[in-house]
Amino acid sequence: MSLNEQVAQSYLASLQRHVDVFETMANYHQECVELLEACQSTLAAGGKVIWFGNGGSAADAQHLAAEFVVRYKLERGPLASIALTTDTSILTAHSNDYHFDSVFERQVQALCKPEDMVIGLTTSGTSPNINLALQAANEIGAFTVALTGRTGGKVKDIAKLPIIIANDETARIQEAHMFIGHWLCEAVDMLVAAEQKA
Repeated sequence: MSLNEQVAQSYLASLQRHVDVFETMANYHQECVELLEACQSTLAAGGKVIWFGNGGSAADAQHLAAEFVVRYKLERGPLASIALTTDTSILTAHSNDYHFDSVFERQVQALCKPEDMVIGLTTSGTSPNINLALQAANEIGAFTVALTGRTGGKVKDIAKLPIIIANDETARIQEAHMFIGHWLCEAVDMLVAAEQKA
């Protein structure tokens, strides 16, 4: 088999690994229902949803915050949500003057209220800046969520609601996180649109 043929075959192998993960997604149904209920309570109390992550998970955090503020599918009013990964001045000033480990913790301390929901995305569960930020949110009294993977790492013992995608491949874990995030957006859209029409 030529190299080009091997690379072409890798498409099907990658697809199969994706399917293998998604065949397990029903296992997370109860945690996702709890996530939706917490999100409903947050928004009903006038709180906001705060997202953060590193690398690809930072991009996912920004993506999902945008779905809340703008919309997902249905026409409805804006929902309060923010990603802590977007302000380059804050990110670079804090990392330069203090330490990157506390770059999200500092923002949580400044912006988070007890009525908020705070969601950290980390495929490993071992990112110090995610764990410290969730600890800070716990101290404030916010509802904390970790979208993570592998065996959950330290974050599974920090977040009030850890959702652990039991897989070792970063890309597949991130795909599962985005599925959960998009489902949350869809469910919230339906509930909020119905409330706003009532």
